[in-house]
Amino acid sequence: MGRAEGQASSYAEPMIYGAGFTVLPMSEECVSPRHVSTLQRDHARLEWRTPDDILERARPEAWTCACRATFYELHVSAGRGFIRRILQHEDGPRIHETRLWRISEARAVWSALLAGQVR
Repeated sequence: MGRAEGQASSYAEPMIYGAGFTVLPMSEECVSPRHVSTLQRDHARLEWRTPDDILERARPEAWTCACRATFYELHVSAGRGFIRRILQHEDGPRIHETRLWRISEARAVWSALLAGQVR
């Protein structure tokens, strides 16, 4: 079933960057429950680093919605985990990552991130 001639689509095509990295277009109508909460006043600060090539094989286990300018992914591999922060820019995404933790610690930090307790 197609749309009528001249009818605007409510779906925007995702942007695809090198290495198959896909960023969805930002939307004011997003109803996804996968957004981070408002930052708490007494939040802890995470140390964000440039990505390490050795971690490229880690796979995302959880993620927030990519409709915002900044979104996050929890990556895990070989019993370790880290959080990736993706900042969407017109010239391509800017990616930063936390240090590695044991998976249980990474999941706890992920939960704190979603609750606005760390950023």
